[in-house]
Order: sequence, then structure tokens, then C-alpha cells
Amino acid sequence: MRVAFLSCFYPFRGGISQFNASLYLELGKSCTVKAFNFKRQYPGFLFPGKTQLVTKDDDAVPIESEAFLDTANPFTYCKTYRAIRDWKPDIVIISYWMSYFAPSLGYIARRLKKHCKVISILHNVIPHEPRFFDRPLTRYFLSGCTGHVTLCDEVSQDLRKLCPKAREITLFHPVYAHFGERIPREEAEDTLGLEHGKKNLLFFGLIREYKGLDILLRAFGQLDEGYQLIVAGEPYGSFIKYEEIIAASPAKDRIKLFTHYIKDSEVKVYFSAADLAVLPYRTATQSGISAIANHFDVPMVVTDVGGLRQAVGDSGTGLVADKADEESILAEIRKYFGDENLRTLCTGAIKVEKERLSWSSFGTKLLDFADNFYKTQ
Repeated sequence: MRVAFLSCFYPFRGGISQFNASLYLELGKSCTVKAFNFKRQYPGFLFPGKTQLVTKDDDAVPIESEAFLDTANPFTYCKTYRAIRDWKPDIVIISYWMSYFAPSLGYIARRLKKHCKVISILHNVIPHEPRFFDRPLTRYFLSGCTGHVTLCDEVSQDLRKLCPKAREITLFHPVYAHFGERIPREEAEDTLGLEHGKKNLLFFGLIREYKGLDILLRAFGQLDEGYQLIVAGEPYGSFIKYEEIIAASPAKDRIKLFTHYIKDSEVKVYFSAADLAVLPYRTATQSGISAIANHFDVPMVVTDVGGLRQAVGDSGTGLVADKADEESILAEIRKYFGDENLRTLCTGAIKVEKERLSWSSFGTKLLDFADNFYKTQ
């Protein structure tokens, strides 16, 4: 089977690129797979981070690809379509996560659909920070696909609101395994300049308003000297309000900031030092951070938004705060550390989940779903 995969790949960095690389490698075990990449993902003025590309000292997976699509240049849309069509795939997979990509990916999908099956992987349907044009643009993209794969029930529900008759399957976010294995805890703490013998909380990933770092910082200010907080990730937007909260916190000396993009090779250091990952999100779908935490056997405290209860609470791999506020987050952190049996149950559940949430299982289910469609002539 020939599978064309259109999305961002190396040298683009970030969670979507990491997801695509892992799936590409898995599908390559049973199919002939070709990656079609962006030539330019975003114009620079639209990108909130420091760089879209890996740097020389990053340790990203170098997937070989052909780069044709410049999302800001409509003349490349047809060129990308023709390149994929001429390769004659049986299936085209397109990762989708925000409406900015709908015009380009929708144009390409609608034309490829005349020749083969077009399956979208929907990381989001409605963005975490929605705008008035998201729904019509996303609907345009969705209608160009044969079928859709979602990663949690929340995204599936959003899909059905826009396209009630959409053919779709809800799978899961597989566990990331490309970050390497845990290193000794003391070595990780020394690398990060942490004190030994404390309970280490970890906030990891891009720092955006909806992820609720401010909630966690205020909650952490009420914890005693036995706790440390690690904040690791690049801010998307101003970090000033977080700095003000930290400056006023009685626990400011126990908050360790690493506010830059965390390279793949560094991820294991942060999770090897952590006792508990905290995701105090105001909104969510699924989370790639939970996939990393599971890989490193780190339990989580999450909020009851999006698919986080399903991914964490239902599986028993962590605790779920009823609300995205400091009192609820604080209560679950104290509950976790106050019950040794609970901690044992969480780590045991993670080992079970790692078996279930494999890339092998995901790839098989995705291909089985695609096989259920007749090729459109």
C-alpha cells in the first residue's frame, strides 16, 4: 500500500512534527510511505515562538520529505497536489490542527479525493483560542476528506457539530517513545540545579494562556518547603504576568524556570526529575504532554477539560481536578502525595496504558479504518 503523508516534518519542530515522524516510521513498517512537507509553514509574523525550525543542537528525527507547500502562496497549492497525485498513493493522510491551514490543505484534499482516499488526523477541530473564521474554514477542509481520525471524544464531538455526517473513528494519542529512557533522578536534579529530597512538580510544554500556568503558580505558593516546581517550555506571548506572580509568591525560590524550547534530547532530564506532571489547562482536547509523561512513568494531575479526564482519570494514570482553579489543583496535588497506595496505583496503570497506546496499535487501526472506504474514482 502506498501512503502519502502531507504535514509538517523535519526540519520543522514541535509536537505535531514529532507526532508525524513517529507515525511515518510506524506506517513505514508495512507500507510504502512518502512525506510531503511544508516549504513554509507560517509567515514569520504569524508565528509566536522564536523559530519554527530545529536548530543545530536539536535531536529531532530527520524524516526525509519533499517540500512543496507554502501556505501563504496559493501558487504552491496546485504544485503540491500534482506532486502527490503523480506519486499515485492509495491513501493520503493529512494532519490538521488549526484553521490557518484550511485553505491550502482543503484545496489539496478536495482534488486528491478524486483519485484516492484522503484521511485527516484531527488534532483539533475548534482551536483552544477560537476566532470567528475557524468554523467556516475548518468545514471547508473537512468536506474535502474521505474520512477523519480523531484522538479523543472531545474532538470527535467538535467534528460532528461541523459535519454531522462525517465518517470518522476516535482512536487515541499514542505514547511517545523517541525521547529515550529515564536517567537517574539525582543526575537529572543536578543537571537542572534542583535540591535533592523534595517533591518535584513539572509544568512542561509551550506556555500559552489556555494552559493555565498562572493557576499552578498560585497553587504552588500555598505548598510547603518540601515541594519544588519545574516550569519548562517556550512562552508563546508575553511572560510578564507569570513573572509578576512568581515575584509575589512566598515560594518563588522553589520555582525553577526553563523558559525556552526544550530539545528532544533534553526532555528525559525534566521527566526523570519529576514526581508529578501538572496540566492545569483551561481548555484542551488531547495532550501530547500526557503521552510523554506516560512514556517516562510520571503520573499526572489534570483538569476536567477536553479529553483529559478520559485519558488520565478513566485510565487511572493520574488525578483529575474538577475545576481549572488553584484550590482544585492544590487539593489533587496534596491528595496524590498524601497517599502512597494511590501513587503505586497510578504508576501501575501507566504501565498498562503504555501497552495499549502503542504506535503499532494506532497505525493498524488507522489503516483498517481507511480500508473500509471504497476508492473514489
